[in-house]
Amino acid sequence: MNDAGRKAGSLERARGACAAAASAEDAAWALERRRLLARARCIVVKVGSAVLADADGLDAGVLASLAAQMAAVRAAVPQGGQGGTEPVPPVPARRVVLVSSGAVAAGRAALGARGMDARGRDLAARQAAAAVGQGLLMRAWDEAFQPFGIATAQVLLTRDDLRSRPRFLNARNTFAELLRWGVLPIVNENDTVSVSELKFGDNDCLASLLVNLVGADLFINLTSARGVCAHDPQADPHAPVLARIEDVARLDLGRLCGAKTAAGTGGMRSKLMAARRAAQLGVPTLILRGREPEALARAFGLSGADDGTVPSGTWVCPARHAIPRRKFWLAYQSEPAGSVIVDAGAAAALMREGSSLLPGGVREVSGAFPKGALVRVEHEGRPLGVGLTNYSAADLRKIMGLKRHEVAAILGDAHYPDVIHRDNLLLDAAI
Repeated sequence: MNDAGRKAGSLERARGACAAAASAEDAAWALERRRLLARARCIVVKVGSAVLADADGLDAGVLASLAAQMAAVRAAVPQGGQGGTEPVPPVPARRVVLVSSGAVAAGRAALGARGMDARGRDLAARQAAAAVGQGLLMRAWDEAFQPFGIATAQVLLTRDDLRSRPRFLNARNTFAELLRWGVLPIVNENDTVSVSELKFGDNDCLASLLVNLVGADLFINLTSARGVCAHDPQADPHAPVLARIEDVARLDLGRLCGAKTAAGTGGMRSKLMAARRAAQLGVPTLILRGREPEALARAFGLSGADDGTVPSGTWVCPARHAIPRRKFWLAYQSEPAGSVIVDAGAAAALMREGSSLLPGGVREVSGAFPKGALVRVEHEGRPLGVGLTNYSAADLRKIMGLKRHEVAAILGDAHYPDVIHRDNLLLDAAI
């Protein structure tokens, strides 16, 4: 065999080895996905407006299909679960919390049917449409779950409900009791009373925070998209869907994400940010096309059409090292009130050594915030994380860049050694 033939044969063997390795890797992660789905005991399911509604309002057929699939998921015993005698009162094998968009779309359709144009994009118009549509949305879900004997509960939240620690704990206790009773909570943002600084922004954000609140071990986001595409689908309609995302924090969201849907307020960017928050808790996310027949049931192997292949959609892997739930709560309790810009030395100490932020490492302060506020930490225009500051913006401007004894000379002995203690700092936050 000549040199060209030997080289061609070597190249072909190398390609074969790579293909075999890739096939083994695909089989391994598919097995892990099935294992985590089968073991899930508490699931947060978020459904977007574009799935539930169209120009004519809520689609009763879609709600009925999703309710049937969620009922089947609830009833299926997780791996390692207990079979045998059913407890009294009857409790489902799995707990499901549903975050449902669609109130604004339902309200606009109802008002439009009465000759009123409620399509305004301003806050007041959206809040008024939500007030009309929220009752319609709950009634539609209640009717959809009724054939399965599942009682539902309406839970409306604002960000302030989770920012206040006592109210956060009250909400957690309420969810725990509802789930103990076998009731399916249906959650939405309380749009009619929310103001900009207390809004979640969209239900993707709300759902990701509920993962922490209810102690979920799986997050499912039902959307109008096929999954997460490898390129912006608006620019490339034929972009392939990513079957899995190993490290969601390292994604280039500008390349992957297209525009928001017409019916909703989110878009794939907000879904990936939500998945990133869940991943930080060690919780995987499954992004599925909500209107695909039996998509949810197939994911859990509960559909007669299951052929053993990996179902469609995108699986977002959890982080290898979960953050403490307390850090998750403090980082996402509210929007940052300002920014602290640090120098290269401080950035390296924070990122590589897990240090606290000291006054000497601060180079600039942006915004006006009180002591104890949540602030961004940035370096050269790059966000590093968020944390709770021990100083107000005014005091921090007096002491930034100074050493400890110099801080004492300005503020006296009653000062903190750290601007942000590492226990109150979350790096790589999904803000």
